[in-house]
Amino acid sequence: GLPGAPVHLEQLQTYGYPDRDPRQRVLSVAYLGLAPDLPASTEAHMSWQPVSSLREMAFDHRRIMVDGIERARGKLEYTPLGAAFCPPEFTVADLRRVYEIVWGRPLDPRNFHRKVTKAEGFLVPTGRTTTRDGGRPAKLYRRGPAVFLHPPMLRSLKE
Repeated sequence: GLPGAPVHLEQLQTYGYPDRDPRQRVLSVAYLGLAPDLPASTEAHMSWQPVSSLREMAFDHRRIMVDGIERARGKLEYTPLGAAFCPPEFTVADLRRVYEIVWGRPLDPRNFHRKVTKAEGFLVPTGRTTTRDGGRPAKLYRRGPAVFLHPPMLRSLKE
């Protein structure tokens, strides 16, 4: 239902423990889809919802959702996926906002800046700046050629 959308799709996990559906034995293969700027659904029975607002779910679907969230959070640690959710040219603050949303917590701006600019091939400076958020000019970057982040952007207790 999302023709032309740049969706990254990968198998998350197969769920098949005996008591996951009280009616019968059911096997399910869950997939994780990640994509920036998805359009609103035109299907009457579908809508995008923030995961924080999802409370009641059937069977083990909450567990599947939590597993998917954790996989997405983990992917930000070792891949440049976060930059896919930024415009073609972005500031480090724009990228930090993506990480804060996905990881669900605020990050120290200076430490984040240091980490992302030191990760080999993650960001490429454009040589331009912007003042769109007010204050002093912020450098603009674009996504670099890295496939994996080195060093990784590990979540830690202290950022």
